[in-house]
Order: sequence, then structure tokens, then C-alpha cells
Amino acid sequence: MEFYSSEEQQPVLWLGGRAIHAAVFVVLVFVASLLVTTVMMAVNRAAPLAWLDFNSTAVLRGQVWRVATYGLHNPPSLWFVIDMAMIVWFGREVERFFGRNIFLLLFAGLYLVTPLVLTLFGLLTPLVFFGETGAFGVFVAFATLYPNALLIFNVSAKVAAAVLLGIYTLIFLANHQVAALASLWATSAFAFGFMRYQQGRLQLPRFRPRATRPRPVTPTPPPRDTAQEELDAVLDKIARSGMASLTAAERAKLEAGSERLAHRRPTPPTAR
Repeated sequence: MEFYSSEEQQPVLWLGGRAIHAAVFVVLVFVASLLVTTVMMAVNRAAPLAWLDFNSTAVLRGQVWRVATYGLHNPPSLWFVIDMAMIVWFGREVERFFGRNIFLLLFAGLYLVTPLVLTLFGLLTPLVFFGETGAFGVFVAFATLYPNALLIFNVSAKVAAAVLLGIYTLIFLANHQVAALASLWATSAFAFGFMRYQQGRLQLPRFRPRATRPRPVTPTPPPRDTAQEELDAVLDKIARSGMASLTAAERAKLEAGSERLAHRRPTPPTAR
């Protein structure tokens, strides 16, 4: 394992002289969406927020922006505060190890994997989903990177992740929350696989094109020496009928052939 360069450890921006790293920046975006949602609910103008929600039927009809906006509808709740704390605490540790770009890539994958999976499930049954996702996936990523890190009550990170995954699964099953259950397992599996890949412990399959057998090469016959063939024919005629039987054209071919053969013969060495 190796830490990324100091450039990868730089903050995303500076706010009032304070460094804002990637994990904190993500939290600030979600907190801003929480404030906007709260104000719209307080003034009874929350109806437009439905246009941000993920709706599998609407997405399949072409409203693809819902894949990117579903996480901006965040009503106030205690669970939201817990999720933000998980992103800051555990996300910063992942960011410190891999750098801001890898962390942002991780969170982008966690954010998008939920609507992609729900779109596939939406082919079978309509699903609606909204609110921040990815906090538990960030914790799974931390537990994958530091499985033996001790948390509260000296429970290791890997044990805590497994227990929470099991409890959340039972809660969603009992309440028939198919979308939440699919999001839970999709983000957890992505976080685990992404971290294993970044650690070099998981290789993606490579698809190589099927090898084709080379076609047999037909040998090219040597070029025909027509001049030599004509000379051979003239010599055969001389052998059968004598020199007197040759025509003027055949005599010319004989003389040309004799000159060609004379040029091919090696010149004898000159005595010194």
C-alpha cells in the first residue's frame, strides 16, 4: 500500500480561510439541500421537490435527470445527521489514504449505483426513492480499508459493518422497503469491490477477442521464363530436324538466347 501524492491531499476549496476537503464538501452540498427542503416544506411549497425524486416509471419514460437529482430531496431527520457524520469521519480517512480524486470517484459511484439498480428493478415494479445515499457505503469502504480498526466498545470495523448490514436488511425486509434494500446492498457491494480494486486485490475481467486461425498461404509459383522456354523449343527443333529447319524468327531467338547465356557466365579470373 502507498499513500497518494501531496497534491491529491489538497482541499477541494477554501472557505473563510478554512480548508474544505472532499468529504466535507459532499456533506456541505447535502446540508444545503436539507435547508432548501426544510424551507419549502415549511412554506407548503414542497410539491416541486417531487420532480427531483427517483421514479423508475418516469426515468424509463425519459426523465433521466432524476438519476442525478434524487439525493437533493432531504427532509430533516436524525438519520440524516448520522449519515453526514459517517461521511465526514470515515470518508476523511478514505480520502487521506487514497486522495481526493479516488474518494470523489468512490462517492460518485455510490450515488449513481442506486438509481441504476432501481431502474432495472423498475422494469418489474415501479419504485420511488429520494434522499442522500452513500453514507453506509462510505463506512463499508472504510471497513474494507481498515477491517481491524477498533470502533466504539472495541468492536472492529469489519464486524460493525457486517452487523449493521444485517440489521438494516432485516428492517427493510420487515417493512417491505424494496428500494431501500436494493440501495443498501448495491452501495455496500460497490464500496467493497471498489476498495478491493484500488488495493490491487481485485482484477476486472478482460475480454479478449477470439483468436482466428490464420488462413493457409498458397505458395506463389515462380514467374515463368518465357524467353528460356522459347529457346528450349528452338533447341529441340534443332535436335530433331537440324539447323536448316529453323525460320528467320527462330534463328533470331537462338542468337538472342546465346547472347543472354553468354552474359550469365562468370568471367574467368585474369592471370597475374
